[in-house]
Amino acid sequence: MSTTVDPLAALGSLPGVAEAVGAVRTAVDRVYGHRVMRRRSNEVTSEAALRGARGSAALSDADWALEEVRRRTDFGVEGEARTVGAALRLTAEAGTLLSVWRQSPLRVLARLHLVAAGGAQPDDAVGRPRLAGEPVAEPLIEVELPDADEVAGRLDGLAELLIAGSEAPALVTAAVVHGELLALRPFGSCNGLVARAAERIVLVGSGLDPKSICPAEVGHAELGRAAYAAALDGYVSGTPRGMAAWITHCGRAVELGGRESTAVCEALQRGAA
Repeated sequence: MSTTVDPLAALGSLPGVAEAVGAVRTAVDRVYGHRVMRRRSNEVTSEAALRGARGSAALSDADWALEEVRRRTDFGVEGEARTVGAALRLTAEAGTLLSVWRQSPLRVLARLHLVAAGGAQPDDAVGRPRLAGEPVAEPLIEVELPDADEVAGRLDGLAELLIAGSEAPALVTAAVVHGELLALRPFGSCNGLVARAAERIVLVGSGLDPKSICPAEVGHAELGRAAYAAALDGYVSGTPRGMAAWITHCGRAVELGGRESTAVCEALQRGAA
């Protein structure tokens, strides 16, 4: 009698990963248990979305102050403003794609790239994996770029894993999706933004963070670009130690996102007092 190996679940047994999963669960429960969440959860969700978008943009070399993101309405089609606008659009779009993700992750990734890229690329390059010889513009991600054939094969493999389902904790699945998309950079632009939006979709869709109030993007930005790049190197290495380091890094990012929203809850509570 044969058994099917669940490669995502197997990652949960790596050293330190179980502890990271437990710490994330505790952090998420702490935010959801806050008294402000009983009546004002929509406000917390909205603020988490804004702060998450700011954090994701910062990791794509558009590090704006939160209040600048909050007050601006013109995000243009070039430079940092375009990156911040793309991050905001992705945050808004991600919540509408949860049901599609369960059936067709690749369709969702295509949609996310379409939303993020806007007019930044030729129309025929938007919303599809890059072809052989097509360039990739991705600031701050410097790991070796796989060729187009490898990208196609690995994307198909990732989609099959996600559709088949896994007993792996949500943190593990989210970290693998995030890491794989950063490693592959399947699109000609906006791969980091898309990868972080996909991580958010997994965390929300899994039920770990159903109201989307623990923005991992905030934590990734707070931990810093150097730590983000170093952890990604671990993922790309494929070694147990490297994979565990990436997963625990993502876990810490979720914890910090939860801490940020706890602070938002405290501020709302003081304002209501």
